[in-house]
Amino acid sequence: MKDAGLSLKNQTDATQLVGSRPGGRAARIQAVVLEAVESLKKEKPTAEITVPMIAARANVTPSTIYRRWGGVAPLLADVAVRQFQADALPPDSGDWRKDLSTWLEQFVDEMGSGPGRDLLREALALGNTGRAGQCTECILSTLDSIIARGVEQGASPPDSQRLLDQVVAPVIYRILFTPKSPDIAYATGLLDECLAQAASQSARKTA
Repeated sequence: MKDAGLSLKNQTDATQLVGSRPGGRAARIQAVVLEAVESLKKEKPTAEITVPMIAARANVTPSTIYRRWGGVAPLLADVAVRQFQADALPPDSGDWRKDLSTWLEQFVDEMGSGPGRDLLREALALGNTGRAGQCTECILSTLDSIIARGVEQGASPPDSQRLLDQVVAPVIYRILFTPKSPDIAYATGLLDECLAQAASQSARKTA
């Protein structure tokens, strides 16, 4: 997903990920450590990143990282969640369907890339349902915002959970579990089918 500077919200999110109290020294340390990991990921494969490297980049001791995270894998997972949280909404074009399609195309392009696959795998690597749930909530929040645009425009969009189940989930499955990432046509086909079903059901209810 898109790189973003660490805002106050990101600092709070980073703190909550590792279960420490918000604000203060702990939040500042967590912020610089996560930024160090993001910086190192741009320079080398994640398999080559070590705790001493992160500690040196963040100007903290390795023991600080071991105490708070236990190793590199939990750090990578926390960074993956933070990058999900940094995702940006497409500009409001005045057509919610176009905005939804734009977001989906961006999602497929980014998550289907090599770095995107790595991001998903890192978020899920520890089998931590809490981190996976945070990623899901980020996606649902984005979808809710686009759906709200549709409601304001007088439309009756499907709810975000339906879009997640019928469109996003199959895309993520193919990204993670098939040799070839899904293309835009596949994702757009899922979206068109979902929207058509929702429109048909809405028409029957109002008939």
